[in-house]
Amino acid sequence: MKIQFPVAALLMVGLHAAAHEFWLEAPRFRLQPGQTVNVHTLVGENFRGEPWTTKATKVLRLVRFSPAGTDSTALTPAPGAAEADTFRTGFAFAQPGTHVVLLRSSNSFLELPGDKFTAYLREEGLDYALRLRQERDEAAKPGRETYRRCAKTLVQVGEAATVPAAADSAWRHVYGLPLELVPEQNPYRLVADKSLTVRVLRSGKPASGAAVQIWQRQPNGLPTTHFTTRTNQNGRILLRLSGPGPYLLAAVDMTAAPAKLRDRADWQSTWASLTFAGPAAAPGRSATK
Repeated sequence: MKIQFPVAALLMVGLHAAAHEFWLEAPRFRLQPGQTVNVHTLVGENFRGEPWTTKATKVLRLVRFSPAGTDSTALTPAPGAAEADTFRTGFAFAQPGTHVVLLRSSNSFLELPGDKFTAYLREEGLDYALRLRQERDEAAKPGRETYRRCAKTLVQVGEAATVPAAADSAWRHVYGLPLELVPEQNPYRLVADKSLTVRVLRSGKPASGAAVQIWQRQPNGLPTTHFTTRTNQNGRILLRLSGPGPYLLAAVDMTAAPAKLRDRADWQSTWASLTFAGPAAAPGRSATK
């Protein structure tokens, strides 16, 4: 997020859980075949995160897919897990190629005073909800929101060039998340300064005009770079991978809450993210539109 004081002061308490990016991140994005690592669930700002909840009841889906998509490991907690139960995130990455790990959370709820909710909508570029509240003269009405998270990460095992492209396709699959970021090229097969296109899908359909935030971590302690772009009419964005990253892409969508949740919320927001590493660094360059 791009919250600046004093807006941050207004939102700090009420939005600690909701108004931050959420993503998956392995300790290393490039592994050797046979390694087992814990994929971290993180929430934070500016691609700096803290561990997300360890409550198993918050996890609806947690799965690893092999490069060809024919082998998967599900660590989704069993239905009825106790509120205090933790969930496992240790996945074995056996096969060479690009693996996909994804997580979908259950809904959480948030209520904010009208002015703070309006500030939040403006900060996140959620124009649809902001416009409707203004048209309905609801700007002073408390904002009742249910929010959920959908995160994917791409983990490269071994060298990409040693795996036939036909056997390395999981990275481009659509996994049916309510809001999903889908790359159209494998970032681990691109060379520095080549372009990557990414689709944003809302319920499986292109989300035109969606705001997508992009962060790139820099080596040697340099500041993380960040910019925001919007999808075209086909739901696509274009960016250049100019260094090893890693990269975080994030989008958020807000619609009217479904009828079954109207007793607790008026709005449903969905937060989606995609993380991966990039090619070898090109000196003095960072990701640009």
